[in-house]
Amino acid sequence: MYDVVVAGGSISGLLAAREIAKNGYSVLVLEEGFEVGSPEHCGGLVSKNALKELGIEPSQKTFDSEIERAKIFSPGGKEITINSEKQKIIVINRRELDKQAARQARDNGAEISVKTSFQEKIKNGVKTSNGNLECKFFVDCRGVSRLVNKDRNGILLTAQYEVYADWIKKGQVEVYFDQEKYPEFFAWIIPSGEGVGKIGVSGKGINTITKMDEFLKSKGDFSTIRKIFAPIWIKGPIKNFVENNTIIVGDAAGQAKPTTAGGIFSCGMAGVMAGNAISEALEKNDSSLLMNYEKRWKEKFGKEFEKQNLARKILARLDNDTVNKLFNSITPEIEEDISNKEDFDFHTSSILRLLGMKGSFNTMQALIGGEIKRLVQSKA
Repeated sequence: MYDVVVAGGSISGLLAAREIAKNGYSVLVLEEGFEVGSPEHCGGLVSKNALKELGIEPSQKTFDSEIERAKIFSPGGKEITINSEKQKIIVINRRELDKQAARQARDNGAEISVKTSFQEKIKNGVKTSNGNLECKFFVDCRGVSRLVNKDRNGILLTAQYEVYADWIKKGQVEVYFDQEKYPEFFAWIIPSGEGVGKIGVSGKGINTITKMDEFLKSKGDFSTIRKIFAPIWIKGPIKNFVENNTIIVGDAAGQAKPTTAGGIFSCGMAGVMAGNAISEALEKNDSSLLMNYEKRWKEKFGKEFEKQNLARKILARLDNDTVNKLFNSITPEIEEDISNKEDFDFHTSSILRLLGMKGSFNTMQALIGGEIKRLVQSKA
């Protein structure tokens, strides 16, 4: 008998378990894989401030490198450069970050069971691959797989390879927009160090293997040491985070950014908030207090995610000619203005500057009219 069973040893599930155990309640984390942190789907970009808020000081194993700048490329090859030093962005080894969170959970009294999968909810508990367990609350952190059958329009397939290549520059993230090659998304390069990093592609309806091969060949010589294929969710949070005594957290609740599908901070904070709300509900024997989790998460991230979702929809409607025009309208002053923002975790204001400042504003107004007005007004 456990107070709480958590399905999924991700950052959200592990931080939820840490908070529950810290408050003196029994909690078991089920991880269906052979180890916590594998397979590693994440690009690993996160701000130092986000990790601090999550209560994690990255260890030497967890920390890969700092990011100094981002280069963003248009379909026509024009680039803009954003200095990211003020945003204090780092690249972490996601596998090691999850292990660090697992150690925190364990040190506070949580139990972790690998190679054990959740199968279904049953009366007074859950059915697992290793038998039935009784629990008062069930935390569902099973990731995007929980959403695949609910709304396939919100799912994009991705390919992300770990690559050795001289053209990967330490400290420099690269993003490539091309609505024909990567419709509704982009390709990316995230360096782990000099000459090594994660190369990814995603887009609606594309063959990710073919597009990845094309992208890599266009860059030059390389050696691939790891390949990961995984779905991402880009439609924002689901409607309800709490269903009776089931609490849905992290990617399973659609809590990754609609613009980039990054979720270390937003999903991790969901775990912290869920863990605290569950502890409150257990302390006072009042399951209605579980709703505090949903309330707190939406207060912190709700408006930002709404704006990101709208910005993504706007970008998805643009063709390559329009994207090229927007890039041509971006001035050095706009680049500098974005570089001075400290908003990696809440970045819609930077997207607004790219879409709505100076020359690009008239273009966007003509293209999308009311939608851009909604985005601008929601910022206020």
